[in-house]
Amino acid sequence: MTATIRPPDAKAVEEAVQQALSEGKSLEIVAGGSKRGVGRPLQTELTVDLSGLTGVTLYEPEELVLSARAGTPLTEIESLLASHGQQLAFEPMDYGPLAGSIVGNATIGGTLAANVSGSRRIKAGAARDHFLGFTAVSGRGETFKSGGRVVKNVTGYDLCKLMAGSWGTLAVMTDVTVKTLPRPETEITILIRGLDPRQAIAAMTAAMGSDCDVSAAAHLPADVAGCLPIDEIAGAGSAVTALRVEGFSPSVGQRKTMLLALMKAFSELAEIDASVSRVLWQTIRDVKPFAARSHGVERPLWRLSTPTTSAADLAERIAEGTSAEMLFDWAGGLVWASLDPSDDAGARIISSAIAATGGHATLVRAAPGIRAAIDVFPRHDAGLAALTKRVKESFDPRRVLNPGRMWAGV
Repeated sequence: MTATIRPPDAKAVEEAVQQALSEGKSLEIVAGGSKRGVGRPLQTELTVDLSGLTGVTLYEPEELVLSARAGTPLTEIESLLASHGQQLAFEPMDYGPLAGSIVGNATIGGTLAANVSGSRRIKAGAARDHFLGFTAVSGRGETFKSGGRVVKNVTGYDLCKLMAGSWGTLAVMTDVTVKTLPRPETEITILIRGLDPRQAIAAMTAAMGSDCDVSAAAHLPADVAGCLPIDEIAGAGSAVTALRVEGFSPSVGQRKTMLLALMKAFSELAEIDASVSRVLWQTIRDVKPFAARSHGVERPLWRLSTPTTSAADLAERIAEGTSAEMLFDWAGGLVWASLDPSDDAGARIISSAIAATGGHATLVRAAPGIRAAIDVFPRHDAGLAALTKRVKESFDPRRVLNPGRMWAGV
């Protein structure tokens, strides 16, 4: 059984890494554990649990900046920001529902390490774009800092961009600083009923290219829409394409009118108010339709990033001969695909479709044996793979931190 270390502070994290180095052991890095099942299975001797590193250490609402220890629950940070009329604009999702684990366990450090972004990513950018600075312990057992409290503090190498999406394989972040932004006063969502994926992509593309300043665009086929906890959508029995508009009330009203006029050529339209809209986008953000059903955890789940113009072709190729269920976010640029259980979690189907349409795929949910046997994260070409290996060797030459989680041997 793997032993667990729960360091109470950043200094203890440094000591834990140094001890692992001296004893020739490897470490699994966790905090809330909501994303623990993503990546290749780890075989480490020790687990470093950062859940004790909690608390907001700096928050200046007027400066739009917040610093917190890496294990601070995301819900705690979002509650604090909401009390000051602010938010994390990249709208981070909670992987808990997908993994069948407790909802609300995500932490700010894990969110940034995985570069987790929600539906507003198409307007506000990814988590890495709001990541200002951090303190971390490298795989060499050395504490280092990067960035600061404002974007202009970033000089030389922008290590925040490197850490975002590294999944704890380069360093153990102990403190992080992020940019905050004002929370919209209100929001509404326009629903377009009955479109197929190709028609929905056309509608979402038109909306995103308009002056309506749409902050989120998603398409849910009928079988997925039927699982939503919203009666006016689930009970309609048809596919739904959703477009969100946010901001000050007068602006939202004017842009809603423009959007309705633009979208009426596509199909029947409906509108949901702010309270229902928030429920809808939280459901889409956390991909809850693929977690709520009894078979959800058993079905492999893929996260596919593709050019918007290729999303419909990608979906058609995946759907051939399968009972795949899909959800389209980011105006079609992000496709969540739940596939039939199989020995390779549908990897051959996914790989073939991606090769034909472009983009990359990440296996988000599958049995450990399958995750150990296939590529979970996108495979790099020879040049990029060599660069990735050199970066890993620079930060963690003895492969102490989450070894092999992203790629075998890295």
